[in-house]
Amino acid sequence: MIVRPAAEADAPAMAALYAHHVLHGLGTFEEVPPTPTEMAERLAAVEARGLPWRVALDADGRLLGYAYAGPFRLRAAYRHTAETSVYVAADAQRRGVGRILLATVIEACEAAGIRQLLALIGDSANAGSIGLHAAFGFKPVGTLRDVGFKAGRWVDVVMMQKALGPILT
Repeated sequence: MIVRPAAEADAPAMAALYAHHVLHGLGTFEEVPPTPTEMAERLAAVEARGLPWRVALDADGRLLGYAYAGPFRLRAAYRHTAETSVYVAADAQRRGVGRILLATVIEACEAAGIRQLLALIGDSANAGSIGLHAAFGFKPVGTLRDVGFKAGRWVDVVMMQKALGPILT
């Protein structure tokens, strides 16, 4: 497996991978998959803030997954806080792809001066994502009950948090 920074040329594969999660999962509350152009714009916006976006590829160059840290909120006071997102191809899950991607994003965030990482996980039954984040020391800090409506049902958001580096008081 090759893990590297995402490039604009990855946008079509990332959009296709994400479309599966949008259309068939509850991990994201988007209901219309973004186009490759929209995905490239999202990548550029994350990179413009100095935040990491990583892709994992197999030996043949097929996208297995991607992960990034986006701004939690755009107000200046939140500049040292980021929100993680991890998406893995359906046929590549449970093979360590998400683990490797999240590890590289955490490392890059710490190097970039991020001090708090948040994971806002769609669906309180999303054991895979909750377990992945817990394995890296993210702690549950709350659950927003029934805040999303997707696939004909109300869906929770599980909030997890991980401190990086020294916390200034």
